Amino acid sequence: MTKRNSLWTPNSVSRRSALVGGAGLLGLGLAACGSDGGDGGGSGGDSNGGGGPEGKTITLGYIASWTDGLSTAYLLDNRLTAMGYTVKHQTIAEAALLYAGLAQGDVNMYPSAWPEVTHADYMEEYGDNIEDLVAYYEGAKLNFSVPEYVEDIQSIADLQGQADRFDGKIYGIEPGAGITGATQDSVIPGYGLDDFELVTSSTPAMLTELQNKIDAEEDIVVTLWSPFWAMTAFPVRALEDPEGHFGEPEALHHLGHKGFSEEFPEAAEWISKMKLSDEEFGSLEDMVVNQFEDGQEAEAVEKWLEENPDVLAPLPGE
Repeated sequence: MTKRNSLWTPNSVSRRSALVGGAGLLGLGLAACGSDGGDGGGSGGDSNGGGGPEGKTITLGYIASWTDGLSTAYLLDNRLTAMGYTVKHQTIAEAALLYAGLAQGDVNMYPSAWPEVTHADYMEEYGDNIEDLVAYYEGAKLNFSVPEYVEDIQSIADLQGQADRFDGKIYGIEPGAGITGATQDSVIPGYGLDDFELVTSSTPAMLTELQNKIDAEEDIVVTLWSPFWAMTAFPVRALEDPEGHFGEPEALHHLGHKGFSEEFPEAAEWISKMKLSDEEFGSLEDMVVNQFEDGQEAEAVEKWLEENPDVLAPLPGE
């Protein structure tokens, strides 16, 4: 737990989020942030695109504090680099900017998207210029969670009339996250929780507040989701959603910009075979986030591949 706490502080996000000039993104007036130094820790060719099939570079765009995207980005980096591509990382602060950048070709891939329910609004706006490469994980779901010691609250509906004991707050994540929109637009009004305020900040800040409340054994309700390593790392329980205001379970997808398969046919063919079970995804995310230090994501993926040699499809020629 100590290691997890040291990773998930606001300062850890700051380390990742030094502003860089993603030329296309800034040219569109978007606020791109973060970079992992060109090749994202991979060992591929040079930054001019000279090392991959036909000298091609694939840029992965994701939100660094969303650990499903962080983990799958480094997994794709490893395998695409092994195929001969040059891989770059572009971390972006907001989901809306990420979808806009993907649709306009500023980034080639979003490695872990929630397009069916959580990001449905973004897909409605940008989907015509986005290519769905594969649904790599089935059964993802948003939720409200409370510490296990909050035994009398089992359902979101049980929060009605309980605002005072929770200081009138529901702790959320980034303002542009799909779970933030679902909470504000569907869950709070749907369950009559208008006496609660949704506090938005960042995923690390929300987890820090959750840890502080658990340490003090105080009541707290937070927005969480699965798959997410925090669901098992913290002693929390997902509340039932009897009226289904968070929507149905959905799949996690690898998305590309429109025309990705034509531009990168070898990569698209291999990516289309990607499937991760709940156990496989959980072990990958735990390895990247908890078993290795910040900045060692590439090494974490190497270790995961050593321990899970048969999960992914062979690369072309293997």
